[in-house]
Amino acid sequence: MNTFGRNFRVTTFGESHGAATGVVIDGCPPGFKLSEEDIQVFLDKRRPGQSDLVTPRKEADTVQILSGVFEGKTLGTPVCLLIQNTSMISTDYDELKEVFRPGHADRGYYQKYGIRDHRGGGRSSGRETAARVAAGAVARCYLEKKGIFINGTLTFVHGEKTQEGIEKAIREARDGGDSVGGVVSLVVSGCPPGLGDPVFGKLDAMIAFAMMGIGGVKAVEIGSGVQASSMKGSEHNDQMTDHGYLSNNAGGILGGISSGQDILVRLSIKPTPSIRSQQHTVDINSMDRIISVKGRHDPCIAVRIVPVAEAMIALVLMDAFLEQRKIVPDCRQEP
Repeated sequence: MNTFGRNFRVTTFGESHGAATGVVIDGCPPGFKLSEEDIQVFLDKRRPGQSDLVTPRKEADTVQILSGVFEGKTLGTPVCLLIQNTSMISTDYDELKEVFRPGHADRGYYQKYGIRDHRGGGRSSGRETAARVAAGAVARCYLEKKGIFINGTLTFVHGEKTQEGIEKAIREARDGGDSVGGVVSLVVSGCPPGLGDPVFGKLDAMIAFAMMGIGGVKAVEIGSGVQASSMKGSEHNDQMTDHGYLSNNAGGILGGISSGQDILVRLSIKPTPSIRSQQHTVDINSMDRIISVKGRHDPCIAVRIVPVAEAMIALVLMDAFLEQRKIVPDCRQEP
């Protein structure tokens, strides 16, 4: 399951401390403008080492287009994007070779495959998301030409909502050898009605699937989300007039199909599992151990999940848009 999508098929590759990470995109429409600079602007939003609130690992995250683009336009053939890894300190992970981190994918990978790359978490590392952001950037370049725009924000961290409170919570957790979680909100504007396929290809189901595929995401809400369970039908229903909808509790999706309203999504993200505080764990022989994780880790992964979440919803919308063209061929003509 390293490939995502039906029409706009994205396959990511690479490990945290390998030579590079990257993505191959198959099904990319031909003839629209695309450059490395168009992709780089989104990768720069995710890039580590930009402040003391994130991991100090410094990666340029410079993207190379290896195929699928000629004279500044997509060819319709597979687009391959490569991002070199240049700032690995693998010795930081020597102590993790035979010990599992609580709350991390370490043990799951070992139990599934019988082998794992302990350096930086290998394939389960957040480093893999650079490839998703690169692929999402390609989708966004296309979608924005159709008038579809995506905006993500970090809404809460450890219950704090103000920027000052968020930064304080992250720094206190970091300085105390701990970590905190947060909430990321997404708003998609300009999405046309009709995207999404009942019954098993509902747009909200595809969004939830994509978001839960991001490491650290523990819950996904659409529109009013969990609050819907405490509302009455008269409160939750988005009434309609000849001027449009009077509310948006559905989050822009009705019956699994986009309504034309803003699509509203919220993600709840757990604290980073790699922390300096001592914790109980086991090793590969199931022997009890005490662990304190060294290395360079984000004290709050929610901060850098914002551009990843934006990328994943772009991939969902791109896929749904291309699917809808099979039904309505003139759906927002090619740019």
